[in-house]
Amino acid sequence: MEGTLIPLISISAAVLFAFGMPILLVIGHWVLWTSVVTDFNLSNISMTLIEGINVFGLLALPLFVLTGDVINGAGIAKRLTDFAYSLLGWIRGGLGMSALGACGMFAAISGSNAATTATIGSIMHKEMKEGNYDECFSAATVAAGGVVGIIIPPSILLVVYGYLLHLPVGDLFMAGLIPGALLILGMQITCMFMAWRNGWGVINRFRPVEALRNGARAYLGFVAIGIVLWGIYGGAFSPTESAAVTVMFGIVAGTLITRELSLRALPKILLASGRITGMIVPLVAMSIVMQQLLSILGAPQAISSFVTSIGDGYWSVLIICMAMILIAGSLLESVPVTIILAPVLAPIAQNLGVDPIHFAIVFVVGTAIGFITPPFGLNLFVASSVTGISFMRILPSMVPYLAMLMMVWIVIMLWPELSTYLPAISGAG
Repeated sequence: MEGTLIPLISISAAVLFAFGMPILLVIGHWVLWTSVVTDFNLSNISMTLIEGINVFGLLALPLFVLTGDVINGAGIAKRLTDFAYSLLGWIRGGLGMSALGACGMFAAISGSNAATTATIGSIMHKEMKEGNYDECFSAATVAAGGVVGIIIPPSILLVVYGYLLHLPVGDLFMAGLIPGALLILGMQITCMFMAWRNGWGVINRFRPVEALRNGARAYLGFVAIGIVLWGIYGGAFSPTESAAVTVMFGIVAGTLITRELSLRALPKILLASGRITGMIVPLVAMSIVMQQLLSILGAPQAISSFVTSIGDGYWSVLIICMAMILIAGSLLESVPVTIILAPVLAPIAQNLGVDPIHFAIVFVVGTAIGFITPPFGLNLFVASSVTGISFMRILPSMVPYLAMLMMVWIVIMLWPELSTYLPAISGAG
């Protein structure tokens, strides 16, 4: 009976999504009826929804979202984007490229894909529209740029991965630097090509003095990045604590130094952060219940058997794993994907000689690409919320970025040294 009903439930969930039902309700529909079919105690759903997110590490999520809003409200994020634009404004597509560069700098503060998308999107989307960019492409640009939020350190997901697989988080953080930079560079090339092809943007003359001046004005952003990296690498505090420290730094800097943040504005900032968190956390909680049900249905064991039955070579297993990671990342939130697949796929890859640090980065990059891949595409929902452009309208403009990210992902897979070089020479751990 289960073998017949569960596919029907999955098909009905896909139909509901196609007709525009919110993804939270779609996942809830699948979870509820699958629980009934499998005799999973319905009271466990509510317990798991609460306990699944009652984890200290996940407290970093709302804190990092709040970090983004505070840094934005303090004018620090805007100074980072101005600095990036002063360096790239002379290139066709320079404004979009600077948005992507700002995503990379902000990722080094927030450690969150959603916070990066929300903050840079709130700043740059309007400017890109006024700079003669297509509004859907502008929204797609900030959504794509947000993927590096979980690759460039600090990264919540790398912390989770390291905990699950017993890998040094310091090594994982160092391993994410070069791949993260390559992803940003690839997206900037894509943005430049699309802008050149469509005649988007306004070209400005490069002014070295202005670039230096904007770099000096952006010093608070670099200080914030330094606080995060020093705190984590120096062992002063955890990623969650670093988010809280950065929030306080942003408040102090915004009220006393830039004076662009007033205490009266804090309730509004908290409410804005609450809206984004309120959209993301229920999805995370429901995905964790979904993970439990998939485990009950024997999905991890089936995955392991499937991978080993299709191929047993180094490259074939890596390619199969990448396909599974991308599919799972497009359907579920990154934390459940990591919890479900990482402990299953990593040992298989390691037994075939794949470096565990290299596989970790391949895994996380694939999960990050899932943030802009339908039907789940969390960054697409965040960008839609920030810009007011519907999910479906953003999708066509996302295709060029998806193609480039896939190519960079393959490059990262083919050259393990891109992930392993920095950990090897730094001795991080």
